[in-house]
Amino acid sequence: MDIVGALSNYIGGNALQITLKFLLEQVVVTSNKILVIDDTTVVRVKVREMLPPGNFQVLEAKDGLEGLNLIRKEKLSLIMLDFLLPKMNGWDVFQEIQAQPELKKIPLVIMSGRKEEVVEKIPEPFKYFEFLGKPFDQKQLINAIKSAMAKAKLPRQDDSVTKNVSHGNSVIASTDSKSSYADIEALNAKIVKMQAEIDGLKKQLAQVVSFIKQKVK
Repeated sequence: MDIVGALSNYIGGNALQITLKFLLEQVVVTSNKILVIDDTTVVRVKVREMLPPGNFQVLEAKDGLEGLNLIRKEKLSLIMLDFLLPKMNGWDVFQEIQAQPELKKIPLVIMSGRKEEVVEKIPEPFKYFEFLGKPFDQKQLINAIKSAMAKAKLPRQDDSVTKNVSHGNSVIASTDSKSSYADIEALNAKIVKMQAEIDGLKKQLAQVVSFIKQKVK
């Protein structure tokens, strides 16, 4: 029996409230999770308010250590990482992400008001992540997220993190593009499935609202 059918046999106000609450909670649970790591509350709130409503669950971290713990714990659709952070700076968090195959597949936006500090550590072009300069507006934020999503789908090499030394050793890299691409495609398929489930829940919610309106008349 579908939700509307069940409600037809159980019209009580409490039952309606519980059903609506359940549907709304399911939409939140299946939504895409975005992690914003920034020590400035204004920036975290700004990102939350600028994102389109309904499709994202925004998680927040006020320092690099807290952010890295959430990265390891949660299944994220996007990471927004400030480069200058207390406890553990953005560069160290970035290195931790790149050192783990599953984490470096997550779309990444690095934020900073001083791009030169990012370039000093990570030379341009930024092939596998997007840079977002501060301050930023909603259009710049959305464009950065779209770009990060696209870059995350690119086949990539498993570059080992190395430091520059006086005798100029080159960076050692081993290709890993086929397996990475397959993993990314599998992730995309999961996201599409999740979105389909969200759409289904929204339709059910619309049916509930319509049913309630009919009963009120």
